[in-house]
Parts: sequence; C-alpha cells; structure tokens
Amino acid sequence: MQPTNVELIDGATALALTWPDCGVRRIEAERLRRASRAATEIRRQVDGIELVISPELHVVSIEPIGNYALRLSFSDGHDRGIYPWPYLRELADRHPT
Repeated sequence: MQPTNVELIDGATALALTWPDCGVRRIEAERLRRASRAATEIRRQVDGIELVISPELHVVSIEPIGNYALRLSFSDGHDRGIYPWPYLRELADRHPT
C-alpha cells in the first residue's frame, strides 16, 4: 500500500504520510534517521558506534524512488537511506500519532 500524500511538517522535523486505510501518520525525523537501512548505518550498528543526533535534525529533501519508496536526505548529511512504503508504514504503526 502506498500513501496518498507525503509532506514535511513542523519545520521539516517530521514526515506526515496519509494512508488510505488509517489516515495521517507522523514519523519524526530522528526516528527516520535512526531507522535508516543504508549499508553505512548497518555497519555503524554492527560496530557498536552510537549515532549522535543533533536536536536540530531535519529532513532536507524527499526524493521518490519509483513507485515503491522514498529517499530522504537529512541535515546531518545522510542521504543514502531508501525507505520502502511497507517500511514507512511499519515505522508509522509502531508509534501512531
């Protein structure tokens, strides 16, 4: 399932996704950044290196990847994470707001 609307809210510190079956779900930029599945982030986790996130972290840009995902770029320079729709839905459903 794909959201019907995607937008940055609250000064780009959160992503609001509107799903056809449950309405709007919000995901904070910090949660999205920590949830990145980029190879560099997986390696960091495996190596036990803590990710330090600035309180000013925000999403700089959203790029659609075909019809199946988004690539998010963050203010800390990270721009390699691809977030498929099912993964975004999973993140949104963990802490619905």
